[in-house]
Amino acid sequence: MKITPSGRTLGARIEGVDLSTPLSDADFRTALRALGQYGVLCFPRQTCGVPAFADFARRFGELEINVANLYFERDFPEIMILSNMMGSDGKPLGLNDAGQGWHTDMSYSKDIALANVLHAQKVPMRNGKSLGETQFRNMHAAYDELPEEMKAKLEGRSATHDFEKFWEVMRTRPGSRRAKLTPEQKAKKPPVSQPLVRVHPLTGRKVLYANPGYTMSIDGMDELESGLILDYLFRHQERADFLYAHHWAEGDVLMWDNIGTVHNAVADYMPYEHRYMRRAQVMATLDYPALVA
Repeated sequence: MKITPSGRTLGARIEGVDLSTPLSDADFRTALRALGQYGVLCFPRQTCGVPAFADFARRFGELEINVANLYFERDFPEIMILSNMMGSDGKPLGLNDAGQGWHTDMSYSKDIALANVLHAQKVPMRNGKSLGETQFRNMHAAYDELPEEMKAKLEGRSATHDFEKFWEVMRTRPGSRRAKLTPEQKAKKPPVSQPLVRVHPLTGRKVLYANPGYTMSIDGMDELESGLILDYLFRHQERADFLYAHHWAEGDVLMWDNIGTVHNAVADYMPYEHRYMRRAQVMATLDYPALVA
C-alpha cells in the first residue's frame, strides 16, 4: 500500500491495493488512519464488482439504506446508483442530482455517517477532460481557524438538521427526478439536533459540524442571532485554503470523511455526457478510537 498525499488541505492517493479482494487487517487500519489524516482517499483503477465493493465499504461500518432510495444495484439496496443514464426501457438508471450543493451526508440522522464511498463506472468527458468533479472543504481546518470568541460561543451548542431541507432544494431544480417526500419518509427522518462542534473519532481533534444543506437553526437561540451565526459559519467554510477537488477517472474508488468534511458535486455535464457511480454510505458504528490507536 502506497499513500501519496495531494499536498492540499485534503486528499491522498492509495495505490498497491486491489479492492476486489479483502483488505488485510494491517491495510484496513492504515486506510482508516489515512481517512482521518487526509479526509479524502482515492483508490485508482479499481475493477471490483458490486459484492466486493459492498464488502470493502462494510469493513468500515454498517451500510445505510437510504430512506428515499429508488435506484440501487440489483440485490444490493445498500449500494445506490448515481447516474444521468437511461436504461433500455427508457427509465432512469439512477439518481441524477445527488449532492449538488454543500452538505454533509447523514447530519440529518441521529446516527451519523463516518464516510461515503463511490466507485466510478462511467465518467463524463469533454475535450479529453473529466467533468463532474466532487469538491470538499476541510472542517478540521475550518474549526481551527475560527476566532476564539466564536469557538467559545459554539462550545456546548447544538443545531437542528433536517433531511427535507436539502431534498426540497434538489427536488425543485430543473431536470430533477425527485418526488416530494411522503409522510412516511418524513417520519423516518425527522429533524434532529447535532453538536456544532464534534470531537472526530479518528483524529481526536475538534471539527465544525454544520453545513448549508441540512443545518436549519441553532437550538435555544433566537432566530436572528442563529441566522447570523450560521451565515458566518457557512461563509467561513468558503475559504479557498479549505477547498479540495477530486477530478474523476473511471475505476476510481473515492472514500471521504463525512464528519471532517462537507462536499459538493459539480454538475457541469450534459445529459448525453454519461455518469454512473456506485455509492455506499458507511455509518459510524465501530469503535474507531480503538481501531486507530
